[in-house]
Amino acid sequence: PPMTAPPPPIREYDVAARTTDVFGRVLCNVRTHHFIVDGPVQNGCPGEELTPPELFLSSVAACGVELVQVIARDSNVSIGMAHVTVHGVVDRSRQARQDVTVFNSVSMDFTVTGTDGASAAALVEAFKRR
Repeated sequence: PPMTAPPPPIREYDVAARTTDVFGRVLCNVRTHHFIVDGPVQNGCPGEELTPPELFLSSVAACGVELVQVIARDSNVSIGMAHVTVHGVVDRSRQARQDVTVFNSVSMDFTVTGTDGASAAALVEAFKRR
């Protein structure tokens, strides 16, 4: 019988968040890291620190940069810098469902230096398939 690769290990993540003495300010912790997240001013919150949507989109951008590096390494493609910008729009007046609020649109823009355009495009396409 043909040999098959074992399934990749399951990855589990634990994070926590709690209220603080300031309304709308949240203390988050991941492993040994602690950081503050503010609700947006539209909700009557401070809005001074990162807000949940900004943190979410930052995670998407970080994933894009990290995976482009990993995919390039695993494909033996030499790259310089990888840069990702993410733009998200939430229009509460135009939600697909009334029971949840979601981003109406999210766009990502990748810049990969130190390689040719075709290789950079292939790296981004490989990221999209992840």
